[in-house]
Amino acid sequence: MNHSSLSGWKYDWYRDNSGVLVSPEDAVFLSNGQIRVSQGGRYWCIGKRVNPVYHSEYSESVWLDTTVSNRPVVTLYPNWSEIYRGETITVRCEIHGGDTEWDYEWETNSMIKAPNQNEYRIRSASSSNSGNYRCKGRMKSSQHKTTEWSDSVTLTVSTSKPRATLTAQSSIIPAGGSVTLSCSVEGSAGWKFDWFRRDSVSSKAQLMRGNEANRDISVSQGGLYHCRGGRGDPVFYTEDSSDVTVTETFPSKPTVTLQPSWTQIYSGETVTVRCEIQGGEGAQWTYEWRAAKLNTPPTSNEYRITVTESDSGGYSCRGRRDYFFSEWSDIITLTVSYKPRPVLTVSPSWLSPGASVTLNCEVEHPSAGWSFYWYKAVPDLSEKSSSYELLPDGSGTAQDSYIIHGQTHTAGYVCRAGRGDPEYHTDHSQPEFVWSAGQFDSFCPFNKVFSNIDLIKICFIF
Repeated sequence: MNHSSLSGWKYDWYRDNSGVLVSPEDAVFLSNGQIRVSQGGRYWCIGKRVNPVYHSEYSESVWLDTTVSNRPVVTLYPNWSEIYRGETITVRCEIHGGDTEWDYEWETNSMIKAPNQNEYRIRSASSSNSGNYRCKGRMKSSQHKTTEWSDSVTLTVSTSKPRATLTAQSSIIPAGGSVTLSCSVEGSAGWKFDWFRRDSVSSKAQLMRGNEANRDISVSQGGLYHCRGGRGDPVFYTEDSSDVTVTETFPSKPTVTLQPSWTQIYSGETVTVRCEIQGGEGAQWTYEWRAAKLNTPPTSNEYRITVTESDSGGYSCRGRRDYFFSEWSDIITLTVSYKPRPVLTVSPSWLSPGASVTLNCEVEHPSAGWSFYWYKAVPDLSEKSSSYELLPDGSGTAQDSYIIHGQTHTAGYVCRAGRGDPEYHTDHSQPEFVWSAGQFDSFCPFNKVFSNIDLIKICFIF
């Protein structure tokens, strides 16, 4: 128990707080005041000499730990690969095996010191919590028995808040169908999703579906959609995604009509093109047009054109209301021809005194809606021109024929046609003549005004 040392010193060794001398059964005593021990605990010593008797002060104590086989593991809960500023995270030290109770020690290079507990909760994590964490345990029943240090676990707290991303399978819902929307948060896991929808431009976004573990949803209504991710307890939310517009196809297909609905339209006429949506009455529609010649397409359901040949082509439309779209209408074709000149025929052209004469006016490319105007041609020999006198009741007649009763003398006639609002007029027809016997010489001056071969021939004959 007592051994010699240099200068006559001998040493006594003590262990733990009880002050019990270390026995040869508990240690191997070496020379020079050294011992070899296999038990953990607090050790200290005292030196003494016999001649003369003298005792030194007690030495400082040294704590020796005994390492047990249990090795702790540090875990992060939840164990996500990336933690964002503001999230709540738990750092836990787990020691498996037996019912031993432990005290815990932590070692970390983070700016925040970990408490001596098996776990601690970091609320609203920040970059100061980033660092490496490791732990070990000390038995409560025998404080000199400890585990080894665990492996280090790295906690990295991102300073930026993530933004959710919304993608749409399609931006247009077919009539009676649906489209799939997907919400995601890049680079991390554990998210559930909230979905929001606005049903009009002026309305507020309403929570449509919340806490969806599945990132995909199917929607059958048009609207302005956005989403966000949430995870943890308390829930940490991402930034809202950008808005995505989804339009719903209106079940009724529009119809394009032309007013007037004549099959043949002539240059200079005024036509109204109209888009009609069956079942959409009263709705505040905005209209889109596809047309052969529309530099600035209107947004109303109809517009008026004073047409030229370049306006010929196909026209179709569709309507839009908030997040509704109709389909495109079928194409209606507008064909514009040059201004027509009617053809006048007279019957009979050789007149018996007092007989009736029928005038017929025909517009080329026969079309509907015409009213007819009937004139008598009056030559002006001094000007080598003519003027037209409207025949009685000859203004805007519905019939394409006009009867002159009791014709007794040679006369020239012309016609023209008009239709629409404002009224569009054709050119005047070429003049035609009704001949009365014995009056050719007096009518031969007409050949100075009218280019009529038959009239010239007759004047030469007579």
